Formats: sequence, C-alpha cells, structure tokens
Amino acid sequence: MERIISLEQFPNVPLLFGNFNSNIKLLREIFNVKIVARDNLKIYGEQENIEKIILVIEEIKDHIHHCGTITRDEILEIIRLHQESQPEESQEESPTIEKKMQRSHLAVKALTPGQQIYLNAMQKHEIVFAIGPSGTGKTYLAVAMAIECLRKGSLRKIILVRPAVEAGEKLGFLPGDYQAKINPYLRPLYDSLQNLLEYPKLRNYLANDIIEVAPLAYMRGRTLESSFIILDEAQNTTPTQMKMFLTRLGHQSRMVVTGDITQTDLVNQEESGLVHAQKILANVSALSFVYLTKLDIVRHPLVQKIIEAYEKSEELEKI
Repeated sequence: MERIISLEQFPNVPLLFGNFNSNIKLLREIFNVKIVARDNLKIYGEQENIEKIILVIEEIKDHIHHCGTITRDEILEIIRLHQESQPEESQEESPTIEKKMQRSHLAVKALTPGQQIYLNAMQKHEIVFAIGPSGTGKTYLAVAMAIECLRKGSLRKIILVRPAVEAGEKLGFLPGDYQAKINPYLRPLYDSLQNLLEYPKLRNYLANDIIEVAPLAYMRGRTLESSFIILDEAQNTTPTQMKMFLTRLGHQSRMVVTGDITQTDLVNQEESGLVHAQKILANVSALSFVYLTKLDIVRHPLVQKIIEAYEKSEELEKI
C-alpha cells in the first residue's frame, strides 16, 4: 500500500531527514519500506510496517516540537520502543540486549535494532560500510555473515583485511618473518573466526586458502571474485588505500567495511579513508552506510558507560 505524510507542519524537516538522508535510510531499512522523500514522504510497503513508521515519525515530530532538536540515538530509541511493543512479542520477554531478535532465514542473530539494520544491509547490498563505536559487533557480524554465505555455497572464499597501523604506540622491531610481524595487527580477526568456527574446521579453511587473513597492502593489484571481503579498522586507511580496496571487488563478491571514525591512529593528521568515503560515496545507491551507536554495544555493560564518559569529556572540551 501507499501512504503520503505531509511535512508542511513539520517543525524541522532537515532533522527528520538527517545528514545525507541518513534517518530516512534508517527508517527504510528497519521497517522494510520504500520512502520517497521530497516535499512530503511517500511510503510504499506492507500496511503493518507503514502504520509503525507513521507512529515513529509522529513521535519524532513531537520530540522536535518540544525539545527543538533530536539526536540519532534518540531516533533509534524511539524505533526500539516501537519494535519492543510489537504484539507478537511475549510480555514475559526481557527488553534487554540479551533478547535475541530472530530475523529471516539466517543463522546470524542481531541483538539490537541497529545490528538488525546492519544484517539487512549485508543481505541486500554488495558493499556495506558499518561505522560505530567499539563493542557494537561490526566485525563479528560481518564475519558471521561471511561464514553463513560460505556454508550456503553462495561464495567460495572469505578474505579478512586490516591496515597494519600501530594504535598510538611504536612497537619497534619485531622478531620473525613477515607473517610473524603482521600477526599482532591481524589477531582481532582471528579472534572473531575462533569464536564462530570450531578449531579443526578453521585450521582446514586457513590451510586450504578458503579463509585468508591479510594486511591491506596485500590487496593491491588483485581482483577478488566470488568472495566475501571484510576490511576491518577502516578508519586507519588513507583515501588512496580505501579507493584501492574498494576497486578490488570482482564478480559475485561482497564487501563490508567496518570502522570507528572516533579512533583514528593515522599520523600527521592525515584524512581517514573512511571519513573521505562517507563524503564522496554517500549518494551511490548500490552500496549502504550503516551507523551503529552506543545503544548497539553488546560487550560488557561497562563499555557503554566508558564510551558515554569519553563523549561527555569531549563535548566539555569543545565548549
């Protein structure tokens, strides 16, 4: 069905749309509807989903009317509350992140609305950028999705990539051959694999080059076909490296780029390739940008409090 929402009386339309229509894209993904956003909102989809999105937009409107502004976190909270009030959910279920959200045919499970948007995007788009703080499952869910595709036979290979950039400290000379030197940078990717695969199977995949873990420099000159390619810690790439990586995409392949733009380890104030990509690729319809927030953190509860404390400190420094 189709519904049209007039924006004539909306208190602040740019706040509703978000930067580069990011809030409209968020609503599209999470409610699985088509939205044409111009002078009004034309919404196409299932009646139940349209009714929910209308309620969310009305609540956003009320919030802006009373507060004068609204943040992305507040929009996500509004969406979360409407999702948790779905009639099919049991009243006895706890509305915490421990409640796993069963979605689609995938074995991969999301724990938050933001993670569900991320999973949906990886199913629909050939290239997905996942940007958000530590602990939101950016890398874990990408690796889990890659393993799922491998098991189903839709792809033949998984390639996990990281830039070899030191996190704020100089490690100096490292003993061993080149592989031994780069292993510390790639360790987090091996951790994700070990959490998702039994060791004998993982060892077999690595030995037979079905799973490849490599530094970003190894990607130059390659064309990666029938592969699921993940670039982790992408905030530590330069614009040139990011362009090089993205143009490795071959036929029947998928790419996921993950990173936290608040934790860049590049030296000499060099622009992050992830930040640069946001600017120049924002309107490329064949790919998707997903933004996770502190509400999507699924590590120890203290991680969310730590991030909130740092955010408050940074805001005070700006004043």
